[in-house]
Amino acid sequence: MQLSVTSWNINSVRLRIDLVLRFLAEAKPDVLCLQETKCPDDAFPLKALRGSGYEHVVFAGQKGYNGVAILSRFPLHTRDVMGFCERQDARHISAVLGPEAGKAAGIVLHDFYVPAGGDVPDVNLNPKFAHKLGFLDELRAWGGRRVSGPAILVGDLNVAPLEHDVWSHKQLLDVVSHTPVETERLETLRGEAGWIDAARHLTPEPEKIYTWWSYRAADWSATNKGRRLDHAWVSPDLKDTVRRVEVARHARGWERPSDHAPVTLTLDL
Repeated sequence: MQLSVTSWNINSVRLRIDLVLRFLAEAKPDVLCLQETKCPDDAFPLKALRGSGYEHVVFAGQKGYNGVAILSRFPLHTRDVMGFCERQDARHISAVLGPEAGKAAGIVLHDFYVPAGGDVPDVNLNPKFAHKLGFLDELRAWGGRRVSGPAILVGDLNVAPLEHDVWSHKQLLDVVSHTPVETERLETLRGEAGWIDAARHLTPEPEKIYTWWSYRAADWSATNKGRRLDHAWVSPDLKDTVRRVEVARHARGWERPSDHAPVTLTLDL
């Protein structure tokens, strides 16, 4: 069987619920992991999402900020939420695919939203950047304790780790999301825990891959000054099942879009 898992920073699930429903109708992933839902739990649009064929939904939210959710065609078991940096700010949720998922049963899904880090890459001047680095350090510590067995980690990790994950490596070296201190932390924690970067496993450098384009660009598509901030990682035991990682760039061009495009991982189990 094939299993498709999409990651999408939606930048407000209520504001863009029509885009979510459109994407689900067009792409039909088995699982959709959302970040930056910006929605408290009691206002989450559960009815609309279940009506689109995704009966199994877990979420963790807060008013106006952050927020993560997992929607699935298959039952989800053992919902778990982790806090980082002594905060409960809705930046992680995980669940396990149930027996009804067939060969995908037992796969653990982790959905992360790493702090963006503000604009100034200096921990002494910018508390948001200090928070981001602290989050990555704790994520590294957690990675060594992650559950054994097949797992998928997706989300807006807010780091473009490799040279060709940004439109200009040289010009962005001192820009938050591509500074050496961030990229080295992310690649170190991924490597130590054994996670496989599925996109780069299939599409090595120097080919460019972007998942995010700034709202500030007058014509984001023409200038194409993107960054790969959204990731899909698999545990080593799933490495040989990875078949595709696709960026739905066209969704960035929809009316009132998120600045992130959906990223879909497909496994052949």
